[in-house]
Amino acid sequence: MNDLKLKDFSIGNDQSMTLMGGMNVLESRDLAMMVAEKFKSVSEKLNINYIFKGSFDKANRSSINSFRGPGLDDGLKILQEVSNEFSIPTITDIHEPNQAESVSEVCEVIQIPAFLARQTDLVKAAAKTKSIIQFKKPQFLSAPEMGNIIEKCESAGNNKITLCERGNSFGYNNLVVDTLNFQILKSLKRPTIFDVTHSLQLPGGLGNAAGGRREYLLSLAKAGISQGIAGLFLEAHPDPDSAKCDGPCALKLEMIEPFLTQIKQLDDFIKSQETLEIS
Repeated sequence: MNDLKLKDFSIGNDQSMTLMGGMNVLESRDLAMMVAEKFKSVSEKLNINYIFKGSFDKANRSSINSFRGPGLDDGLKILQEVSNEFSIPTITDIHEPNQAESVSEVCEVIQIPAFLARQTDLVKAAAKTKSIIQFKKPQFLSAPEMGNIIEKCESAGNNKITLCERGNSFGYNNLVVDTLNFQILKSLKRPTIFDVTHSLQLPGGLGNAAGGRREYLLSLAKAGISQGIAGLFLEAHPDPDSAKCDGPCALKLEMIEPFLTQIKQLDDFIKSQETLEIS
């Protein structure tokens, strides 16, 4: 297993859980600071390793009229301020090869979106940085095929890789999470993260935007954490119904502490158990 060292903690399937948490798109500087402060304080209280997440651009929105974000330059300024103010690492996604280097100067983790995980030039550009690279498993790929993406990244010189499960799509505005995928991804010897937020999307479910099923966040998060994985990817918002992107999937910010309390308890319990080899 390739555990990854980040600041004062390790990301690994056998390690205490890592939380990649924050907001979907960086709606504003003030909102980003509010969300980061809440996640940081709760994570410290519960002894959870924490990475702040925020997107500077949502380049694959359903509608041309949808809010995309502040853009690269202003977005990176917000992420840098969050990092400096709260002494926390950050993660954001890139969509074009020319974004990789500037993002790596601010963010310790670069995320490759699910729709773009097979784009060779993008993968190679990200891999040439010193950042950890997180690959969202595409909705259209089987879990074993992520081995090809790992090989592509390693061939460009970067073996600091995490894999992120976010469900599979079979059309009809729905996503399905196959819990067997967690064990398959773990067999690829990389830290496995569960994006519970976007696993609850209803792609295109609102016609011009994605719908979601936030009422299932806790039960689905528990299902993922029960698989003995490296951690959770979670987005929150003080008023999800007014969020500018993926509000239907977002947890209400005030629910962060009771939600993560249960998740951390489960993670500790699962990882305290003896591993049984069954063949």
